Amino acid sequence: MKKNIAIIMGGYSSEYNISIKSGNVVHKYLDREKYNPYRIVISKDKWYYLDELEQEHPIERSDFSVEIHGKKIQFDCVFNAIHGTPGEDGLMQAYFELLGIPQTSCNHYEAALTFNKRDLLSALKPYNVPCATSYFLNKGQSIDEDSIVDKVGLPCFVKANRAGSSYGVSKVYDKAALADAIESAFKEDSQIIIESFLDGTEVSVGVITFNNEVTVLPATEIISENDFFDFEAKYLGKSQEITPARISEKQESNVRQLAEFIYKTLGLKGYTRSEFIFIGDEPHLLEINTTPGLTEESLLPQQAKTAGITLEELFDSAIVEALR
Repeated sequence: MKKNIAIIMGGYSSEYNISIKSGNVVHKYLDREKYNPYRIVISKDKWYYLDELEQEHPIERSDFSVEIHGKKIQFDCVFNAIHGTPGEDGLMQAYFELLGIPQTSCNHYEAALTFNKRDLLSALKPYNVPCATSYFLNKGQSIDEDSIVDKVGLPCFVKANRAGSSYGVSKVYDKAALADAIESAFKEDSQIIIESFLDGTEVSVGVITFNNEVTVLPATEIISENDFFDFEAKYLGKSQEITPARISEKQESNVRQLAEFIYKTLGLKGYTRSEFIFIGDEPHLLEINTTPGLTEESLLPQQAKTAGITLEELFDSAIVEALR
């Protein structure tokens, strides 16, 4: 019997359109011999199944089902392609856990933890995972620019604490620009994190569970045409993404070991993509994405291809692992 697979996409954040692209790619490449794929769009206004004629059918949220031409369809597994809230921060994961429906990303607690950059750094601190020096700020809190600069130095990065795709991120070179950067970050989140600038090679490393084994994919070297790997660099072609990364054997070994250690230590599953910057041979963690981009041009699919894993195999593996 073919499995009914709900591919959830969209979400409530600025990453809505990117998520729709990811979900459509998953829909395109899922094996029709094994699966009946359904595109499920999740938005603040409505949840609906989008059929092949682009017609909308509302989702029954009490059991996550859909009625099509008088027939109720229930799902064997959910393929999570939502970047940002509610797909990457644990909300959808908790919902599906309550309903008893398997889903492809990590569990709700781990999703919430990794989505919150401040909490993630705190959880990894006892393990001495190298990171940038950071300063935390909440909306409404008084802003002491001197204290910020004293702690993290200049230049520094001002980031929304719970956002992706480089939304709400600014690189600040002088103290006079801090206020505007902080205001911009607060448009994305009520919590922000200000980090010291790490000057080194940036790499992105995918870690997945494939054939029931934790598998570290080849690293991608990020070279941005802009001042840093911002939204334009990520999605509008303003960067070079070189897979495998042009790093030394020592650097490659160190970052692979660290990426796998973090994945296992935090109890992650499904796909993850972690970002690092090298200071010498030592990789410093920037962030972890637990529902990374899945378009043909996205980093994780690039890395899978370099490892000899096709998109069909990559997407199939996520469902197989979720159903184990």
